Amino acid sequence: MSEEKGMSGEAVLECKDLSKWYTQGPQKLQVLDGIDLLVRPGERLAIMGSSGSGKTTLLNLLGGLDLPSNGTVLVAGKDLARLGEVERGRLRNRHLGFVYQFHHLLGEFSALENVCMPLLIGGVAGRDARERAEDMLGRVGLAERTRHKPSELSGGERQRVAIARALVTRPRCVLMDEPTGNLDRQTAESIHELMLSLNRESGTSFIVVTHDERLASATDRMFILDRGRLRAADTNQGGEG
Repeated sequence: MSEEKGMSGEAVLECKDLSKWYTQGPQKLQVLDGIDLLVRPGERLAIMGSSGSGKTTLLNLLGGLDLPSNGTVLVAGKDLARLGEVERGRLRNRHLGFVYQFHHLLGEFSALENVCMPLLIGGVAGRDARERAEDMLGRVGLAERTRHKPSELSGGERQRVAIARALVTRPRCVLMDEPTGNLDRQTAESIHELMLSLNRESGTSFIVVTHDERLASATDRMFILDRGRLRAADTNQGGEG
C-alpha cells in the first residue's frame, strides 16, 4: 500500500490500521485486523468475501456508523473517531451517501419526500431540496414516479429511489451494501448500469460490498475480505489493501 499512502492528500476516504473486535466474556472476537485502504475521487471499489467475513462491519466503520477498536477512518481529511456525534453526522451528510440491500425507505413518505430527506436534514431550503430531489429522481429514471410511496414501487424502483437519496447531496463517496442482493438479474443489471453512469457523470466514488461478481468486475479495483484482512483480488492491481 506504499503507493496509495503516498497519495493520501488526494483521498476521498482513507482508513489506516483499521481494526474491530468484540469481547465475549474472556474471549476477544477479532472481526477486522489492521486494514489500510485509500479511495480516490471518482474511483469504484468492490469488496467481496464470504458471509460473516466482516464486510458490513467494514462498511459501517468507513461510513462512521460505528467506531473502530483501533486505527483511523479519515473522511475529507477528518478523523471520524475524533468528532462528536453531531459533527460526525454532519460530515456524513455532507460527504457520504449510503445504499443498502434493503432500501430503508420511509414507507409513509413518497419517493420525492424520501429523496428530499437528507437535504432537509442538511439545512437545504424546502423548495431547493424539492427541485434537487426531482432532478435526481429524473436522472435515475423515476420522473413519473415521484409521488408514489415505496409500497407502490417495484423492487428495482425502490432501489433507484435509494440511490437517488444517496446521491442527492452530491457526496464525495457512496457506500453500497449488497445493492443488488434482493433483485432479479435483469433489474440488477439496470442498477449496475445506473451506478456506472452516475459515477461517470458526477465523479462520485463508490465502495460496493457485493457477492455479485459481475457488479464487482465493473469496478476499478476488487478486494477480498478474509479472516479480518483485506487483500487485492488481482495481484496485478497492487498490494494488500
